[in-house]
Amino acid sequence: MFARRSIPTLLGLLACLLCCAPLVRGQATQTEGQAPIITLEQAVAGALGENRQIKSFTIEVAKYDDKLAALRTKRLPEIKFTTLASQLLTPISFTVEQGTFGTYPNIGPIPDKTTEITTPRRPTFYVTGQVTQPLSQLYRIKLNLKQAGVGQEIAGEQLRMQRQTIINNVRRGYYSILQTQSALRAAEEAIRLYQELDRVTGEYVAQQVALKSDSLEVGTRLEKAKYDALTLRDQLATQKEQFNQLLGRDVTTEFSVSPVMALGGDESDLAGAREHALQQRPEIKEARLKVKYAEYDRKIKKAESIPEIGLAFNYISPFNTNFLPKNIASLGVSLSWEPFDWGRRKREVAEKARSIEQAELALREAENNVRTEVNSKFRKLQQARQMLVINRLSQEASAEKLRVVSNRYKLQAALLNDVLNVQSALAEADNQYQQALLAFWAARADFEKALGGDQ
Repeated sequence: MFARRSIPTLLGLLACLLCCAPLVRGQATQTEGQAPIITLEQAVAGALGENRQIKSFTIEVAKYDDKLAALRTKRLPEIKFTTLASQLLTPISFTVEQGTFGTYPNIGPIPDKTTEITTPRRPTFYVTGQVTQPLSQLYRIKLNLKQAGVGQEIAGEQLRMQRQTIINNVRRGYYSILQTQSALRAAEEAIRLYQELDRVTGEYVAQQVALKSDSLEVGTRLEKAKYDALTLRDQLATQKEQFNQLLGRDVTTEFSVSPVMALGGDESDLAGAREHALQQRPEIKEARLKVKYAEYDRKIKKAESIPEIGLAFNYISPFNTNFLPKNIASLGVSLSWEPFDWGRRKREVAEKARSIEQAELALREAENNVRTEVNSKFRKLQQARQMLVINRLSQEASAEKLRVVSNRYKLQAALLNDVLNVQSALAEADNQYQQALLAFWAARADFEKALGGDQ
């Protein structure tokens, strides 16, 4: 009796609120629009320019420019100066016997008597200079330069890998924020609905035209909606802080995101996707470069058996001594060679050869891992696409059920509880569709990362 008398008024209220839902959604969007809106493309570009991890990897690549420049200087002459300033603790004495330098007619022996030459205890100073131009070492220097160039390429591929990871994280974070915002808007709309229903139901209970249980039911749903909204606001704040951190800016920066695009085209060429990934994935390129790096390592080790030959100019000048010449200069060829090493170099070369085998195994493993990942991400993308279709149909079915129950409610053939349950089901279906849509785009982002895209 009480429920039937409240039906017309509550029906009109419910219909009004349902019709105003799009307007409420638009007002919520406008409120959010007070914060600067950042698109997905802007977020990706900002992360690539300001993310601290990417900057660190960029610096690592730039360090190889200095390393290569330093290695090139080894091809030029090496100039060294050595000085020694010291105090003689004991005198230095030389005895020159009579006639040491010969005996000549009309002159006699030189010296004509035994002579002692002494440098007393006093400060002495020596200057030694050397200029060496490497010759045979140029081959090994060239190998080191090529190996360093390969190392720079490896660092470049690691930078690409980091860029792909950051892009994927930005996209997933962006979609997560969208999903949370969508759920929060639905919760806020539910709060407005239940607040008005709670007010009207309370008046009807006071007029004894509605049951107390109806008021308790609406009040319970209102408090549950408030709790859900509070949880979602906290979750959204945390997600935005993490997203700002990802973009390399102040975590307290306010922003809003824009809705995702419509459903994209179908991906069907799995074989082509695998081949594309094998050509583009930085992990594969890095593994190939590591094989090349190991090969140069072995060549450099073998080159150590070549004698080190170079042109050398030496200069020595002692000061404050009584018996040595003041300037000694020489020009010649220097040779350094270790002909017998007891098999050490042979073992070291064998070790480098084993490193090449390890690098080749790592390359094959990386190729298989990429194929497996592409297959997995492709399947997940197809599943997400199908789940999106299912949730879209479920959303349409829930909307139709609400229309039918509302019409029956007008004819007093349905209860208020039935309308509330169907309305809740429609809200859940809307939320599930948004989640499925954003899950699809997250799967799409993972698939693009698996293909090796870095844009």
